[in-house]
Amino acid sequence: MTLLEVITKASANHEQSSSHIDHPIIFNANDIFVNLKPKHENISPATLVNPVSGWEISQTDTQLIDSGKKFYANLKRRLKDTNNFNKDKFIGILNPFLVKISEHAGISNVGHMSSNGFTRILLEKIGFLMGRDVAGLVLEACLDLKIWELVEVLIINVLVDHLWYSNLVMKLAKEKRSDLLCLCVRYASDLGSSELLCILKYFLCPPKEAYNSMVNVRKEWESQALLAIEKATDEKLSRKKLCLAKEASILLMVAHDGFSVSDLCLHYLLGSSNVDEVILSSAISKLSGKEMMNLIRYLGKWLKKFVRFPQARPCPEASYMLGLPACDWVPKPEVVVKCLGLVLDENFSSLLLHPEFQDELRSIEGVVSSLTLETRFCCSITNVVKNLVVDDEIVQN
Repeated sequence: MTLLEVITKASANHEQSSSHIDHPIIFNANDIFVNLKPKHENISPATLVNPVSGWEISQTDTQLIDSGKKFYANLKRRLKDTNNFNKDKFIGILNPFLVKISEHAGISNVGHMSSNGFTRILLEKIGFLMGRDVAGLVLEACLDLKIWELVEVLIINVLVDHLWYSNLVMKLAKEKRSDLLCLCVRYASDLGSSELLCILKYFLCPPKEAYNSMVNVRKEWESQALLAIEKATDEKLSRKKLCLAKEASILLMVAHDGFSVSDLCLHYLLGSSNVDEVILSSAISKLSGKEMMNLIRYLGKWLKKFVRFPQARPCPEASYMLGLPACDWVPKPEVVVKCLGLVLDENFSSLLLHPEFQDELRSIEGVVSSLTLETRFCCSITNVVKNLVVDDEIVQN
């Protein structure tokens, strides 16, 4: 069998949704490699491949795999009839499974089964042992049964494989779960163009029912801004932290004031370092006229903020030094300008047909001109400094 045939066969097997891999967990390589030995001691140097012996899965991994397979088959069967399968029955089989694999792995102190939030605690501590297939099926059950608090845990703890994000994003948008869509943007490292387009369309033209879950997003931004102000007036902090808190308070004030709740959700999209520029450009090109106008208005708000508050600048240290992670999600000026360039480059001719676009472009024309003049001034100073350095080197030589 050729290499191409091997790859084609593996791909075909992978695409079968009903397939369940034999080894659904990540093995500890240290326990396996030490037992591997060459199968043939005296082998010709010309031989490229020397088989090994001693391959053996540890007892712990074997127990985890067996438990996962049994739970997967049980849950798969129950999900075929959701009319007779509710949240309580699901939790009733999930908790014992998580407790069992924690015992196999030798993890103790996972809490008491009767305590509130026990399932959440289990997923946070033990979820990584479930394996990809089981985690995907657990996510499917949580979505079907609308157990949103557990969907949140799965996203935050990065237990959702990239294969499941397409279905996850579509279902969250359908259920108007704006807060969980924001979490997808924050924690997913490889969102595809279809997922990104769905999220972008959702936040640019959100349905009326979506605003109920967007309230949590605004509360989070408000609490972070208030916390930054509180730290900026805390005399007990060191001088460095006090200055950092003041910078963070200005930055979060700029990011919060004057923006709608859907704008605050867009902050996460433009503030994410995981969003690929090519994929974002592809998503923007598929927006409707109304969605494109709303995006331009959003970007225009940022341009006006940059001119009005030049002291607002990124402060990534505030995230881990002051407990202000929202600072990491404030879009940088260069990202906003680049995004605006993508919008205009791809759709300028079609946008000219919309009178609203012409009005919006006029409103930000002065802002762009101001920023351009400031940039030219900075460039001229830079050139002067470079010339001085060159002249200094000539004199020294």
